[in-house]
Amino acid sequence: MIRGLLTTLLLFSAYSAVADEKDLTCLAKNLYFEARDQSFAGQIAISLVVINRVNDTRFPNTICGVIYEGPTKESWKTRIDPTLDAEERIFYPVRHKCQFSWWCDGKADEIKDFKTYKKMLEVAGLFLDKRVLFIDITEGSTHYHAYYVAPDWGKDHIRVTQIDDHIFYRWEK
Repeated sequence: MIRGLLTTLLLFSAYSAVADEKDLTCLAKNLYFEARDQSFAGQIAISLVVINRVNDTRFPNTICGVIYEGPTKESWKTRIDPTLDAEERIFYPVRHKCQFSWWCDGKADEIKDFKTYKKMLEVAGLFLDKRVLFIDITEGSTHYHAYYVAPDWGKDHIRVTQIDDHIFYRWEK
């Protein structure tokens, strides 16, 4: 485990010239939980959805803001203590009410496979490298879901494509 953490830290320093560390971490975690078993094209498509949301005024304007968007509730442990400062309070996402299911599914968001996470850091670093140009293979998609689910919002969006296990959508105009 320590070796995996050291590798992660080394990767952060390697990418610091190309990407903000916080954005890199947020995007890599999203890729790990949403697309670690997908092809490189699938991982880039998931990344593109995040960036398309950052560039859309209907969503937060940062990578981390987009990934962690959704309602939160304060932990009962901090809520009962009126003497705590705001930065000491602990908040959790409301289950099944966030943009990316891994963030609010009630499961621990713990990275267990550091070899795979290292790959997701590499993809995120490459994606965030301003010298690398990616063509938007999702055609502006701001939403996606796994092929085996049918979310209510799907009927209000235009289906663009399917890449690996995910179906991509953009807003109706």
